[in-house]
Amino acid sequence: MRRYETIFILRPNTGEEEITKIVESTQQIIVDDGGTIIELNRWGMKKLAYLIKKESLGYYVYCDYAGTPEAVTEIERKFRIDDAVLKYLTVKTAAEINEDEIQQAMEAVNEKKAAAEISDEDDSDDSDSDDPDISDDE
Repeated sequence: MRRYETIFILRPNTGEEEITKIVESTQQIIVDDGGTIIELNRWGMKKLAYLIKKESLGYYVYCDYAGTPEAVTEIERKFRIDDAVLKYLTVKTAAEINEDEIQQAMEAVNEKKAAAEISDEDDSDDSDSDDPDISDDE
């Protein structure tokens, strides 16, 4: 198995149900071919650097996975057919990956998410605190 990253951009007027359907079908192709999803991240709506098919916004989805070249071929075939997909890019990040490396990568992603959640909580706590330099006595 190999490790891949795929980023795809969907049309901004694509509904949440259709986005979910596209993401789930992509996941299903990987899993059906014996692969494993390491990380799936919906980045959401972003402004495009340039117009793509007359669109200035796009819904970004990032997928890091272990899979076969056949799965990548099938995913890209479906993306070419689907009008909701504006653009996609798949990059092979590792020529060979085993089960232990997949588990380590998944644990690293989970740790990173947990650390981000903790820092988000800390940031929100800091914003709620009173600033000692500002007083109401003036």
